[in-house]
Amino acid sequence: MTIAILPGLYREEPSRPAPTGACAQLPARWSTWGYQILSFDQQRQCPHNQNLVAILGKKDLQIEGTGAGPLDVVIDAEYRKLNAVRADRTDGVYFRNFTAQRTTFNSLYVLETDGFVIDRVLTRWNDEYGFLTFASDHGLYTDCEAYGNGDGGLYPGSASNLNDGRGHDVPRYAIEIRRCKSHDNALGYSGTAGDSMWVHDNEFYDNMVGATMDSLWPSHPGLPQNHAKFENNRIYDNNRDYYRYTRDGTCAKPPAERGYERGVVCSQVGVPAGTGILVAGGNYNVFRNNQVWGHRRAAFHLFGVPAFIRGENDLAKQADTSDYNRYEGNVFGVSPTGERRPNGLDVWWDGQGTGNCWQGDTGASSPAVLPVCAATAPALSGGANRLLAEPVKLVKLYLCADFSASQARLPAGCDWFGASGLGKVETQLALGGSAVLGLLLGLFWWRSRRNARRHGGDGPSGNARRRGGDGPSGSARRHSGNGPSGSARRYDGDGSSRNGVAPAVTAIVLRRHRLIVAGSVAGVAGLVLDVVAAAVDSTSQAGVALLLMGAWWLCLGAALRGRRPAFGLLTIVVGLLACADAFDRLVYLIPVVPLGPGWIRGLLTGLWVLCAVVVLAPRRGGAARETPAEAEVSA
Repeated sequence: MTIAILPGLYREEPSRPAPTGACAQLPARWSTWGYQILSFDQQRQCPHNQNLVAILGKKDLQIEGTGAGPLDVVIDAEYRKLNAVRADRTDGVYFRNFTAQRTTFNSLYVLETDGFVIDRVLTRWNDEYGFLTFASDHGLYTDCEAYGNGDGGLYPGSASNLNDGRGHDVPRYAIEIRRCKSHDNALGYSGTAGDSMWVHDNEFYDNMVGATMDSLWPSHPGLPQNHAKFENNRIYDNNRDYYRYTRDGTCAKPPAERGYERGVVCSQVGVPAGTGILVAGGNYNVFRNNQVWGHRRAAFHLFGVPAFIRGENDLAKQADTSDYNRYEGNVFGVSPTGERRPNGLDVWWDGQGTGNCWQGDTGASSPAVLPVCAATAPALSGGANRLLAEPVKLVKLYLCADFSASQARLPAGCDWFGASGLGKVETQLALGGSAVLGLLLGLFWWRSRRNARRHGGDGPSGNARRRGGDGPSGSARRHSGNGPSGSARRYDGDGSSRNGVAPAVTAIVLRRHRLIVAGSVAGVAGLVLDVVAAAVDSTSQAGVALLLMGAWWLCLGAALRGRRPAFGLLTIVVGLLACADAFDRLVYLIPVVPLGPGWIRGLLTGLWVLCAVVVLAPRRGGAARETPAEAEVSA
């Protein structure tokens, strides 16, 4: 059956009144967004409770606008219904050449359908989605357009999970999206459980994020998300910041009063605006031959999502996402005209997962070094198998996940929502850590300097004292004693002692002091640079900061190992781990290890701080009995 719609504005007034009678008292659960979650039978019983146009259980139906373009036929819900058009269990449905707009949920909703086509349809100005197809198979979006939507312009959610358990070689995809344009939305494309998708030759631009796929939301069939293939798409300038409408209260108004038609978008999702494609807990996705340019944050953003987020508590599944994603042959930072339009980063990755790889010509990234894809999937070189993300990135992701549209909550400290400089959580963590380590660094230096002065000084005056001075007082000191025993007498010449300490011991003390001073200089530089690197998001500076801090720990450990061998060894180990962490970030991802060096270093640094406090703590009564030899570097 074909329904041809003549040009015009269709408000479907008979479908608009509020439910009455039995339809007003349906026994169904209410969502947190204020609408009932109705079963299929309840939808059939009361088709217009939530839908302006309801197509329920019909097969092989075609609905086509007869105008010259989609804007000649407009189906307008005027924010009175959840959905402008709902097609539920409508195998073989075909939509063509019209516009659907202004709903409190979706313009065009296709649900549990095997076989559908969306052809030259425009959706706009909705609270959440332009197009939502859910739990469906054998679908095609072609030549469509979506804009002004608070979540995804295109949302093929929980598509048929037909490739679950396979590698990169798949027999077919469930849904194809081609030659569509999605712009001026929170997300150009949203894919919670967007499984077995083939997305090609589309344009995603002027959104907050061009496209996302994720495993974040419970009760979605097909989690974790897997097997989407994005190729030959243009993804550019996705830098919109619609959170300002949440901050200023615009999004607290009723939908009809928010100004969607004037460009307002009320984002329903918390995302890192300025990103091309974000994958939050997806597996076996392929991103190939796309052109990605002009993003202030990152072209590609990848991080893992533990299974408990989606409602699965099986311990064995907690690290089952962010695996075997491949990024190949993409063109970064150059528009089709050849104009240089770089991304802030080409890749931001939290470090979690197995088998993820990128093309060898990737530009700036975090971490600075990435596994490189081999010619044949799923092979790669320089790979990693990490159960957890980098510690600071993990803290940041959990903080940023606290966004709530309904409560207008924008997590403080997350740069996704405007935090910068010292206001960012990663900067605050770096500043706190640097303050603690800086205090300990200063105490070790002070203790070493005090001991060096006891043994002859660490500057010109000390050298003069070691030479015996050049005045009467110096001469007097050379010939003085301090008791009958002469235990503290000072003598000149070979084999002499000063303050009861042999010259060889004095030399050792001064050599160790110089080592601590050199390490302290490197350590101060590293601690300051670590804070700066966190404030400006510089991976290379963070790596250099780790090297400088590693140099401090190594120098300090070498100086302390004679007097305190256990603590000195622990200090050297922490220094080596800091250097390994820098190597892992800047040079080559260390293979095999299930946790990055940052985790091990962080845990041992915590232990080291506790031990350092014990070492530096004054010992009651010990100072009076301590001989200079015992105090050579008591810290």
